[in-house]
Amino acid sequence: MPWTRWLLLLLCWGATSGQYQQRQPEVDDLSPAVVRADSRRQRSPPPVEPLDFGFVPAAVYDTHAYYEPGAIGILFHMVHAFLYVIQPNSFPQDLIVKVIQQNMGGIKLEEWRKPENVVLLLQGVYYEAGFLVCASIGIIFMVIVPVLGMCFCVCRCCENCGGEMHQRQRKNADCQRGFFTASLVATTIFIILGVLIAYAANHNISSHIKSTRRFINTNMRDLRTFANNTPAQIEYLTAQYTTAKNKVLSELDNIGPLLGGRIHSQLEKEVVPSLDTALRMAGAMRETKEALESVSSSLQILQEGTEKLKDSLSGERASLSNTLSDPACTNGAVSPSCNAIRSTLFQLGINADFSKLPDVNFALANVHTLLKTDLSNIVQKGYSSFNDTPTLVKEQTKNIVSGVKGMLDKIGFEINGFAKMFPVEASLANFTIFLNNEQKRIESYYPQLDQMDFYRWIGCVAVLCMVVLIMAFNVLGLMCGTCGYDKQATPTTRGCLSNTGGNLLLAGVSFSFIFAWMLMAIVTTLFVAGGNLEKLMCEPLANRQLFKIIDTPFLVHPTKKNFLPGMLFQNPNIDLTLGSMYRECFENNGLYHALQLETMFNINSFLNRTVYNKDLAKVFEGVQVDLQDITLLEQAGRDNLINFANSGIGLIDYEAYLAEVNKGVTLVDLLTFSTDLEAQADQLPRGALENALKGHASSIRQIHREHVVPIDQAMSTLTQSIKLLQRTSSDLPVKVTNILSAIDASEYLITNNASHVVKQETKGYVQSLVGYFKQYTDWVQNSLTAEVAQCKPISNIVDSMEIVGCSFVLDSVNTFWFGLGGCSILLIPSIIFSIKLAKYYRRMDTEDVFEDSPYCDTMTRFPRASAPPSCPDW
Repeated sequence: MPWTRWLLLLLCWGATSGQYQQRQPEVDDLSPAVVRADSRRQRSPPPVEPLDFGFVPAAVYDTHAYYEPGAIGILFHMVHAFLYVIQPNSFPQDLIVKVIQQNMGGIKLEEWRKPENVVLLLQGVYYEAGFLVCASIGIIFMVIVPVLGMCFCVCRCCENCGGEMHQRQRKNADCQRGFFTASLVATTIFIILGVLIAYAANHNISSHIKSTRRFINTNMRDLRTFANNTPAQIEYLTAQYTTAKNKVLSELDNIGPLLGGRIHSQLEKEVVPSLDTALRMAGAMRETKEALESVSSSLQILQEGTEKLKDSLSGERASLSNTLSDPACTNGAVSPSCNAIRSTLFQLGINADFSKLPDVNFALANVHTLLKTDLSNIVQKGYSSFNDTPTLVKEQTKNIVSGVKGMLDKIGFEINGFAKMFPVEASLANFTIFLNNEQKRIESYYPQLDQMDFYRWIGCVAVLCMVVLIMAFNVLGLMCGTCGYDKQATPTTRGCLSNTGGNLLLAGVSFSFIFAWMLMAIVTTLFVAGGNLEKLMCEPLANRQLFKIIDTPFLVHPTKKNFLPGMLFQNPNIDLTLGSMYRECFENNGLYHALQLETMFNINSFLNRTVYNKDLAKVFEGVQVDLQDITLLEQAGRDNLINFANSGIGLIDYEAYLAEVNKGVTLVDLLTFSTDLEAQADQLPRGALENALKGHASSIRQIHREHVVPIDQAMSTLTQSIKLLQRTSSDLPVKVTNILSAIDASEYLITNNASHVVKQETKGYVQSLVGYFKQYTDWVQNSLTAEVAQCKPISNIVDSMEIVGCSFVLDSVNTFWFGLGGCSILLIPSIIFSIKLAKYYRRMDTEDVFEDSPYCDTMTRFPRASAPPSCPDW
């Protein structure tokens, strides 16, 4: 039918994950420095953001292909154990395969006489040895029992085989009667148990016929669910391409920040450090200007301050000298102190001479001129120009982005077109109609099946009634014989009830001979058929060895490797087996994966032509980003740096400044001098001289406060500025040269060798875009494997057939013959014990003389005695 073929094609549109092979970019000839920089730039592409495709609409199946037999399962296990004893050999897989291959080859009956065929025949006989022996026993039983029955009847008619109506006197007669009674009771109980087992098995079949309908209904419903849910799942898969497409479109809309940012981040490792050094040099210019201004002002302060200090110290020294010239100092006691003070007057003078230091006005003027050009602003322009890389990338890739967007739309149309190329919905609709019609057709057989099951049930009950009839005679005979038995009665005087019990036992024997062979015929037939079906069908189906036979290569034809793909796809070379298909469906995987439809429909090639479109990579391989318009440092900035190196700050005699600053301002510390002066004044007698000297000490302290302290502060500022200028001017031309070289190298990298960086980052960018499509195809592949068109209904059908055929029917049939067979076998001891026991219950015609009899009136008590009783008084 057309729909069956389309059903196999329903998943062929899907995707399997394929590796997108991308050509390695060619590396341009780079300078060694650039190559070293590129080696530092090697990195893995950024992680691709995971996409959320949601969940494929799941199908809920109702069939639970599981069967727990309950209490009757114990009987099933007993039958299985019995069959294992009868047939302990493993499943003859190789033998069956050889037989099938021989028959498929068209072997004739006479060809079985060939040695190789005789070997196969012997192997089959060896495997069936247990069944053959049991069947032979059954056949012998069927033949011998009727013959024995006829012989027994004839023999009894001739008053043999217990037919003589005379009972010999035995001393252990009571013991024998008890033994035969107990044996017959036990045998009867076991036969009744066999009847109950057979009846339970018979009833189990009828009760589970109703469950078979449930299995059929749920399996049909699951197949309809499968057919109705699959188109929605396929539509969901195709719709989720939009998720990957929208993400890629978002990446394309942000190509500037993404691709341009990646290019920028790669180049900034070389560019930004060079601009940073230039920016730091611009800050150094401002610091140099401030330092020069500080040096100039400090130097002026020091020159003026030292002149004023020099004048003040000169005046104070002259005034102190006049004081020491006072006649009071000539006194003998005072004279040593005055002389000592007079000897230190030379210390009241300046030590540092800043008037000889050269000024820095020339360098300061040059720096002032340099600062008229805002180097920081120029460098910031370089930063801004370099940071516009994402904008340049976005502007220069407009046409490429628009072309890629059109390509993505085309891919979406191709996927939808490919999915719609197969009439999946129409095929599945036809499949649903087919299922509905088949279910109605099956349901139309339900009345006939019920009627047939009723007839079967009646027939089995009728067979069991044969055994029940025999057991009824046995039970009634035992009851009547036991209840009517009188120990005081002789065999010829037994009561009617006892005699009836014996007759009933013999009636049971008669019916046993009549029915036993029929029962054994039924048991043998069911045993051979049911036992072999259990060993050759149900057991290998349960352990899946039956699939191995079907999946044997070249089973049906020497040129056809696999049976299942040959039947489904007319291609027996596909590596698809029934066992693998069943396992995949049992795990509820997708039909696409279970049937290996990828071998029939190469979805990978379709995806490589669509989702993994190589044209996408080719388009991006043509990306050319021109960064030559980027200027890191204008010529004015370069001139500014060069002029700063030639500004003259390197010509300043920093050593002279530092040497002069390191000198003290005065020859002696004025505070110490004034303190010593006061101490010496305290040694003088109180008077005008003492007061005058202390006044001079106070004047010296005031000079220190007014002149020395400001000079010290100016010297500290001058020291810091000089050291700053000294550090700045150290190898300044070399520093400027290095800055300009670094900027030149960065500009060379941008203008001449950026194409390699662009190609490398474009490759990473394309890989990230392809990564989203790879997520989509991987998700589709996983969905096709595990979620789309889940074929659990197929394995459920197989399992349901196994449950119905093996658990519901065959196990019950085997249990039926097992119970009935036990009854048939036990009828033999039942016959023996009944015949033996009937002798003790039936009324005899003649009897032996019983010496222990309490009566000796033989004419009235024993009228038919063959010999008179031995009475003591005779």
